[in-house]
Amino acid sequence: MVDGGGGEPESSDSMRTFGAVLQALREHAGLSREEFGDRVGFSKHTVASVELGRRMPDVVLVERGEEATGNTGALRKSFPKLARQPGLAAWFRQWAALEQMAITLYTYECRLIPGLLQTEAYARTLFTYQLPPLDDEQIEAQWVARAERQRLLRERPNTAFGFILEEHLFRRCTGGEDVTRELIEHVLEIADLRNVEIQIMPTVQKTHAGLDGPMQLLETPDTQRFAYCEGQESGQFIADPKVVSMLQMRYARMRSQALTLTDSMSLLQRMRGEL
Repeated sequence: MVDGGGGEPESSDSMRTFGAVLQALREHAGLSREEFGDRVGFSKHTVASVELGRRMPDVVLVERGEEATGNTGALRKSFPKLARQPGLAAWFRQWAALEQMAITLYTYECRLIPGLLQTEAYARTLFTYQLPPLDDEQIEAQWVARAERQRLLRERPNTAFGFILEEHLFRRCTGGEDVTRELIEHVLEIADLRNVEIQIMPTVQKTHAGLDGPMQLLETPDTQRFAYCEGQESGQFIADPKVVSMLQMRYARMRSQALTLTDSMSLLQRMRGEL
């Protein structure tokens, strides 16, 4: 059973409206919060937080909630409107919750090294130059949260992780040569894990299927597939099967356009030696 953590986004009119709809459907179905929670796999406290508009609903709760309340479609239709609410952090928390249960998690990145693969020195460099500036306490909190999330790679050995990274992410030498050398060594170490595949998209590849930007794809144990695309101060959580399927098609094509696993590791080793 899933239980919500702290740091939930501030309530909004749309969250309160969604919560009221959920409560009405639950009561119409004759279910208490505890009974509804048992059916959807969330605690009664989480259900209460969603109904009161204090917690952003989880996409899994929405889908299972539809089944528990008669598949009226009301929750599914209301959910995308929440997705358009501003606030990357709120939406990324929903994605991070799905990461905890994913059986596959694929990432293509062209802007910076993904959080799951960052070293502390690399991450702190990013935090230090962030605008608006962060204070020391905020930087520390950001790193602690990122380090905690990185435990996924080792604590979920049955989850398949895949990364396609642009070569220039390493060539930029963010933080300097020492930071980059440590970063490459760390990535090479992570690539040795049986459940992790890392490929490099070389700069000599003049075009590929991911030029529209970064993406993350995952699949849950009940074969639901979702995507997440991130931009500046915004994030798009994607549950539409047609859009997710299109992004999966692009990622599959990129796997054939990037260097092989062996060649990717060889390139990283050469770059390390050049520093």
